[in-house]
This record gives sequence, structure tokens and C-alpha cells, in this order.
Amino acid sequence: MLRQAGTERPGTGPLLHEHRTGIFRCRACGNELFKSDTKFESGSGWPSFYDPMDSDAVELIDDSSHGMKRTEVRCKRCGSHLGHVFDDAPQTPTGERYCMNSVSLTFDPAES
Repeated sequence: MLRQAGTERPGTGPLLHEHRTGIFRCRACGNELFKSDTKFESGSGWPSFYDPMDSDAVELIDDSSHGMKRTEVRCKRCGSHLGHVFDDAPQTPTGERYCMNSVSLTFDPAES
């Protein structure tokens, strides 16, 4: 996934139903990507977030593969493929849905 821009099957990712407080990081380099309070249930089958931690966390790249026009999301630090971002989430503060592959992320729960 991280190197060949693959997509995991929907509904199969280990972080899809992760609801604890914490930080989602890039599996390859550990870069902090998303806070848990920006995660929401999109019904897409992939972990979805409405905003990255900061503007330097991710890089957005035009993606016209597979006959579609999409925006790929990569880790800004190491260039790993994370997923895609769509502007189809009007229920969120940003209107965006960062649709991520669970296998591209790790989760660090907040300390109690």
C-alpha cells in the first residue's frame, strides 16, 4: 500500500473501528497525521478524517489512475501513499473526507 499506492478492501482495516483518543501516524516513518477527534464514520469502509494535524503532515497529488480524477494523500515526510481525499463530507467542519488505508497508519492512544 505505502509504496505501490494500493487500496485495502473496504471494511477490512484494523483501524476502521478505532475510537480511542490518540494520534494516527504514518506506518512508514511515524509522522503525526491525524488527531482522533477528526475521525468520523463516513460509511465508506475506510478510516475517514476531516482534517490533517497540520498543513505539513500530508501532501496532496492529482491522481488520474484507473480512469478517475482523484486527489492522492501522501505522507509529507516520507512520501508514502496513505489514501485519497474527497470533498463529499458536508457533515464535517471542512467538508472533506480523508479516506485512509488502515494498513498505512499506526495508532498511538493518549495516555490516561
